[in-house]
Amino acid sequence: MTTAELLVRCLEQEDVEYIFGVPGEENIDIIHALTRSPIRFITTRHEQGAAFMADVYGRLTGNPGVCLSTLGPGATNLMTGVADANLDGAPLIALTAQVGTDKMHITWHQYLDLVNMFQPVTKWSKQIVRPDITPEVVRKAFKLAVREKPGAVHINLPNNIGAMTTEAEPIRKTLTDEKSFAAYGSVEKAAVAISRALNPVILAGNEVIRCKAGETVLRMAESLQIPVVNTFMGKGIIPFTSRYSMFSVGLNHRMAIDKLFDSSDLVICIGYDFIEYAPKMWNSERNIDVIHIGSHEAEVNKYYQPIVNIIGDISDSITEIIRRSVRTEKPEAAYQLKEELLEEYHSAAAIDSFPMDPRRILYDVRAVLGEDDILISDVGAHKMSIARYYHCYRPNTCIISNGFAAMGIAVPGAVAAKIVYPDRKILAVTGDGGFMMNAQELETARREGINFVTLIFRDNEYGLISMKQKEKFGAAEMTGFSNPDFRMMAESMGLKGYSITSAAELKPVLEDALSLSVPAVIDCPVVY
Repeated sequence: MTTAELLVRCLEQEDVEYIFGVPGEENIDIIHALTRSPIRFITTRHEQGAAFMADVYGRLTGNPGVCLSTLGPGATNLMTGVADANLDGAPLIALTAQVGTDKMHITWHQYLDLVNMFQPVTKWSKQIVRPDITPEVVRKAFKLAVREKPGAVHINLPNNIGAMTTEAEPIRKTLTDEKSFAAYGSVEKAAVAISRALNPVILAGNEVIRCKAGETVLRMAESLQIPVVNTFMGKGIIPFTSRYSMFSVGLNHRMAIDKLFDSSDLVICIGYDFIEYAPKMWNSERNIDVIHIGSHEAEVNKYYQPIVNIIGDISDSITEIIRRSVRTEKPEAAYQLKEELLEEYHSAAAIDSFPMDPRRILYDVRAVLGEDDILISDVGAHKMSIARYYHCYRPNTCIISNGFAAMGIAVPGAVAAKIVYPDRKILAVTGDGGFMMNAQELETARREGINFVTLIFRDNEYGLISMKQKEKFGAAEMTGFSNPDFRMMAESMGLKGYSITSAAELKPVLEDALSLSVPAVIDCPVVY
């Protein structure tokens, strides 16, 4: 068999179900091998869309999403989604084609040193230089991609190597229990600190979701009566209806939730990554004691100096801490704050202004979506509203790009989410700026029979940048643009299109759109 065929067999051995990508001249051997494979190739309209699909697939499943491009511009188009997955902790394998090894020593059409280009945005970037090393490269790539903190790995295949024959065989995928457990001394020290703290707060991040430790965090909150704040990427770690859920933190301006940190003498960080919300934002005076609980030690940061590190399986660490801790003081101030937060949240139902207020939009969205349905957020001003006002019952039901914060993720991300969970309702929420960056993947969804709804917050500008400009300079500059008629655009693609003309229309339109068997697009004017 050829190296390209061996590569595909190795992917089969890794239980790959889908590859997202764009065919090209230099990857035709891989494409041909896939025609005889059970792996489903999803042809996308842009490589960035393919990478975002693999990104969200990896984040939702915990298994590496796989994307494929040709060399040169195809590979560079792939990089934004690859970088997003790497910073957000989503396992991903990026496969790129390349010119033959006999052409790399000279200037050649579309040749770039892709291995070195991908190194800064991946955990590992490797070129297959001989057919027989393919199984080892693939096995190592998948192993690294899922190892905590998960991320992206890049494999580059020159076209002459891909066409060579080989007798090598795939390496069997081994399932190993790599759990490690925290030192008892550290657990004891943490339990003492938690028992003595006057106003402890739990700050929970995305690793809790990756490690499926949400129920244990909820048990800790209820047993020890400690309020929980989650990062953007930690939404749903505990149900927002719990009295211990204080919603999300992560906006770069003061919020009511900041009162918890202002009065806290101990923050228990569980599965927390600095990239989700910098420690300086909640510990600027460096006067709050910190306990770090995770599967690995935190990065060095002068605003984050833990009094104890609990390194090991998160659920086991929390369970052992609960057994050793004693707290009887009720967090009355947190209970009162939660009532205030809920009152503010429910007040959105009465906002009938038009163009619509984001709070009313998201209140109606929450009313329409079920507890297990999934919202995919794009990046922009609307993301800030989602972070603050859209609340979750379950982990991984609100997907937010936060580490790399890449615009254009919502539509392709929704494609992947519907593939992973075909029986759930999927809503892509995007600004008009982000929508136009990857709107072409709606054709991919229509062609593949993938139905979801795209809700566009239309303000005819790069709204978040406009806000920042007004804060600093008093006026917005060069952020405005015009838009096509989104309803007609959707219908021209064989989709269902809607245009909202009053606040009262949105909820019934959402319900109708989510019941369809084809993708739908809702154009909703908004004022932030």
